[in-house]
Amino acid sequence: MTSKNGKAKKAAPGDRSVWKRKNLVHAIEAAGITLWSWNVDTDALAMDDHAYRLWGVQPGTDVCFEDLSAHVHPADRDRVRAAFAATRAIIGAFEIDFRILVGDELKWISARGQGDNAGMVDRIMFGVFIDVTGRKQAEEGNELLAGEMSHRVKNLLTIATGLTTITSRSAHSKEQMAEELTLRLTALGRAHDLVRPVPGQTQAASALLGDLLSVLLAPYDDLGAFSGRVRVSVPRMRVGESATTVLALVVHELATNSLKYGALSVDTGTLDVSCSSHDAAVTIVWTETGGPKIRKPAEDAGYGSKLVERSVSGHLQGSIDYDWAETGLCVVIKVDPKRLAI
Repeated sequence: MTSKNGKAKKAAPGDRSVWKRKNLVHAIEAAGITLWSWNVDTDALAMDDHAYRLWGVQPGTDVCFEDLSAHVHPADRDRVRAAFAATRAIIGAFEIDFRILVGDELKWISARGQGDNAGMVDRIMFGVFIDVTGRKQAEEGNELLAGEMSHRVKNLLTIATGLTTITSRSAHSKEQMAEELTLRLTALGRAHDLVRPVPGQTQAASALLGDLLSVLLAPYDDLGAFSGRVRVSVPRMRVGESATTVLALVVHELATNSLKYGALSVDTGTLDVSCSSHDAAVTIVWTETGGPKIRKPAEDAGYGSKLVERSVSGHLQGSIDYDWAETGLCVVIKVDPKRLAI
């Protein structure tokens, strides 16, 4: 404060007190804290305007504890009533978090105060309400993410165990087993990068079919004399987490065989992957051209081929057919649209 001549003017004690109270009010508002008092005999509640707005109640309305209880989420109501009734037996500070419903909006409230009659004046207890909705949503998101990750890790460990068994049967040496198993697990890792959950995600994890196929086949596109030898043309459709795992295994097996014996084994070979969608089935067509002449294998299907057939028929409830034309292999995969989405 300054006087008329510009010199500092000493504030009166009353002015300093008003100034401090105003600053304290601003600090409380900035912290998102609302104030309440509760008469333990009459059940009457007194709140500041911010508390009224927090609860969705018209400011200035006479309210009691039971009136506010009507806004508490039904699942939390009995717990909140019991907690407030027990505050007089609690020694020291108490705190309880609960949900309230304001119209269609759900909020998390933290009520805090002193129990065991501490700080009580004229039979009135004092405390604060704090809106902790943001913190609770973050905690729920973290719990959901942790549960989802635990589920995914268990699934991947199960798959890895099965792949290890299958690879050990088909490999002729430990070096071959290590190489094939590493490639299969790497293919799974690339696929799951597309469907990993994120905090706050409300829908099931999924990926676009075109993105999935492109990511899985990208390493093979870099192995030839020119890029662009692998072409993917599919309509926009989503693939769920379970189907993503299966398709990753199928695509890896087909691409590995193509790299060994088919179109991808030579620089001039090309691979086209197309797709059509109908109500009855989603059809994926794998077409190899420009490679060496091929013949249908005379021996029984290897473990990799058996893995593909079991994955398509079992998990995707579909079918897989091979056309061993001399000009190149053509594979037609038909799957249930509903199974593709999960």
